[in-house]
Amino acid sequence: MTSVQVGKHDDERGGNGAADGDAPEEGYERGLGSRQVQMIAIGGAIGVGLFLGAGANIAKAGPSLILMYALAGVIIFFIMRALGELLLYRPVSGSFAEYSREFLGPFFGYFTGWTYWLMWVVTGMAELTAAAIYVHYWFPQIPQWVTALAFLVLLFVANLISVKLFGEIEFWFSMVKVTALIGMIVIGLGVLTFGFSSAGDTADVSNLWAFDGFFPKGIGSSLMTLQGVMFAYLAVELVGVTAGESENPEKTLPKAINTLPWRIALFYVGALTVILCVVKWTEFAPGVSPFVAAFAKIGIPAGAGIVNFVVLTAALSSCNSGMYSTGRMLRTLADNGEAPRIFNKLSSTRTPAFGITVSVLCMGIGVILNYVVPEKAFGYVVSVATAAGIWTWLMILISHIRYRRAVDAGRLPASPFPAPGGSKFSWVAVAFLLFVTCLIAYDADSRVCLYVMAGWAAALGIGWAVLKSRNPEVTERREPEFAKAD
Repeated sequence: MTSVQVGKHDDERGGNGAADGDAPEEGYERGLGSRQVQMIAIGGAIGVGLFLGAGANIAKAGPSLILMYALAGVIIFFIMRALGELLLYRPVSGSFAEYSREFLGPFFGYFTGWTYWLMWVVTGMAELTAAAIYVHYWFPQIPQWVTALAFLVLLFVANLISVKLFGEIEFWFSMVKVTALIGMIVIGLGVLTFGFSSAGDTADVSNLWAFDGFFPKGIGSSLMTLQGVMFAYLAVELVGVTAGESENPEKTLPKAINTLPWRIALFYVGALTVILCVVKWTEFAPGVSPFVAAFAKIGIPAGAGIVNFVVLTAALSSCNSGMYSTGRMLRTLADNGEAPRIFNKLSSTRTPAFGITVSVLCMGIGVILNYVVPEKAFGYVVSVATAAGIWTWLMILISHIRYRRAVDAGRLPASPFPAPGGSKFSWVAVAFLLFVTCLIAYDADSRVCLYVMAGWAAALGIGWAVLKSRNPEVTERREPEFAKAD
């Protein structure tokens, strides 16, 4: 039986944190406890895609959107169980790139690492823009770019201080989202059961099929919402990035992943079901949060303000996570010679400070967009994040399939957290993601992200060619190092 060495600290390595050639997770502070990892995992399943994006998707699909969230949720669980098996086989920070590098080759590790970095930088821009819009609800006299810049600086400083502070901030951000959603569900069930509030007379379970049926716009229109639904699930894989800084990944990661089904059932399927029972789907409109609209219908005086605060929290939570993950991914790339070596260094607080700083400067482009085109800034970047997220999920699944083949052939040790069904459900998830990609290509409004990704792929291809000409050793396949267990 073998086990991988992870999490050596600076007393074994020297004060600068990262020595040449060390595994990227080495030198990190294992400062994320079970409480924080669990709440990061829960919070990763609740974002702006649910609070805002669901409004446009309800208008397209009606009550059948519930089924689309459930279907996509099953696929997300397959992806996370595949990732979980890989994480317990070899827990590393920057896991997606590392597994792609090991099982598919150096180029795929390089491409996945940079693409996941792009996804979070772009998502950070979108969330900063969203946060500025939400603050504008209370303080319309403050320009959007000022608010976006203030949040950018605040979260940047918090990420530089320590991973413990990041975990604590993310814990409370997630706590606000979870508590608010549970409160919304309870209030909605109260309206359905007891008929109180101005919505009590029309609230009924029959609202799910009474207005042109469960598929009012047809099955085809419902399927077209899957691209937006998948955007709502972006960040559930963030728990994998925490592997190198979790106090006890062998216990906390399986628990976080195995609780995913009930989180999806409660926060997505459950919340939308209650909302669509309380208010008929025809009363929702694109660009308006269905939760705000439902609370307005119920007649809670401060409902809109409460939901606005919750959505603001969701946006800041996502941006906070983006800063965390981009710095770690740049360090993984630098450790493999695929990014400048300066990204490999850790600060005195054991954070990849330079990588975080560069990522934040790139996110600052979002501040500029808020200054130049505040009304369009959010829409410019969301679709790119979705495409980059789909690539990341595909790499997780294909790496898992290759890993299972190696285990079956006896070339690698089995993981203590095997995915049910082996690689069968990974194949199902791959087919589903390719289907969603075809839907994106079919939709004229969203296919622009595929053009952007094609340009990104060309740029990375050129970078790889330059890297190969300057340092051929970097582009050669290397086997991971294992150590015998005691």
